[in-house]
Amino acid sequence: MLLRDTGKKLQTMASPDSNGREAKDRSQFADREIISWEEGDKENPHNWSHVQIKRNRVLLTTMVLIINSTLGSSLPSMAIPYMAKAWGVTAQEQMPLPIATFLMGFVLGPMMCMGPLSEQYGRRIVVVSTFSIFTIWTLACALAPSWPAFLVFRFLCGAFASAPIAAVAGIIADVYADPVARGRAMAYFMAGFCSTSIGWRWTFWIALIYAGLTFIPVIFLPETYAPVLLARKAAALRKQKPESNVYAAAELEDRDLKQLLTVVLTRPMRMILTELIVSSVCMYLALVYAIFYMSFQAFPRIFQDLYGLSPGVTGLCFLPIGGGCVLGLPIFFAYDHVLQRAQKTGKAWARQEEYRRVPLACLGGPLFVISLLWLGWSARPAAGVPFWVPMLAGVPFGLGWMLIFMALINYLTDAYELFAASANAAASASRSLVAVVLPLATGPMFGGGWAWRGHAACSRG
Repeated sequence: MLLRDTGKKLQTMASPDSNGREAKDRSQFADREIISWEEGDKENPHNWSHVQIKRNRVLLTTMVLIINSTLGSSLPSMAIPYMAKAWGVTAQEQMPLPIATFLMGFVLGPMMCMGPLSEQYGRRIVVVSTFSIFTIWTLACALAPSWPAFLVFRFLCGAFASAPIAAVAGIIADVYADPVARGRAMAYFMAGFCSTSIGWRWTFWIALIYAGLTFIPVIFLPETYAPVLLARKAAALRKQKPESNVYAAAELEDRDLKQLLTVVLTRPMRMILTELIVSSVCMYLALVYAIFYMSFQAFPRIFQDLYGLSPGVTGLCFLPIGGGCVLGLPIFFAYDHVLQRAQKTGKAWARQEEYRRVPLACLGGPLFVISLLWLGWSARPAAGVPFWVPMLAGVPFGLGWMLIFMALINYLTDAYELFAASANAAASASRSLVAVVLPLATGPMFGGGWAWRGHAACSRG
């Protein structure tokens, strides 16, 4: 559909975050036609069929892509003692650094580059380029010659692994217009002996192999960002008919370096500071995420130091967390069914937008707290409590964590559709920042003995 470029129509060109920026002199666009999607246009990702191979391929690609990021963050958790021994690292303060440096990259990447740039230049170019560089730095981790070099490589891995975290939410918002279908797609998206048996470097070789396999579908990932697709369509029309004066709205916006630095790259930070939804979600997810990463250091202390389990068996103690995460999916779909039925029957509460996502977080929050209490009170080998009792606390831990994240990431995506990547970049960076800081305190907290002294006092009581 071609829209004649009147002053009223040009209002659609303004980005929601221009915030006082002087608009271009609109008179220079008076003779131009602005292209937009036609009703039912098959080139519009929102109109891709639910059974169409292209849409399913995009969803599957984003799922396997995000595993590289989540796998990479916690990859060396059980291998750290072997890396430290290989390089003669003895200071306990340095043990969290392989995970902390990766998360520091998670702070930088989404905020400064990945999310905002995907809204400026398109999803595909950002995802493919950053994933290629992430694969190179994963190789560098496997070949690292020293501890400092390894930490630098881990930081760079995290910076480039952060691209899918921010961009995938935007891709799903691009492809799924219907909130129900989008929520289900996000649910699917959300949905250790190696280090002790074949050497710590093989943890990164295996990650590299998986990244290489993932690269195959990533190469064929289509562009989904509507402004970029419309710009390509307008350029094709101008090439086909040189006399035409057809443009996409995005082509008529400022795209100079000043606009990139002051508007595009600062968008996530401005959203944290000015958007209450973003700032509230960021604070809560940051706390939950930090506790999740503290468990990577707490579990070895509980199950190795207290219960005397081997490192390999201790790694298996994380499995209930994964089981709890899997349990989050049927709960998500069950609530989705309840909500749809309430909307069809005209229930007043079902018409309120926040009830589409937030109630799942209200269920996940208490479950998360209960799991921490369960773990803390039941880890008592001296009282005859077997190790599997605190280990099972991982089930409500993983379930609560999954429900919180599915609810609030979906909430951000619903609220900021076109700018979902920047909103999720803000959330990713803020939670990663807290996850860097708090786990560094885990060792001193447990090492100081206060936790075990308090635990012993409770046991005597």
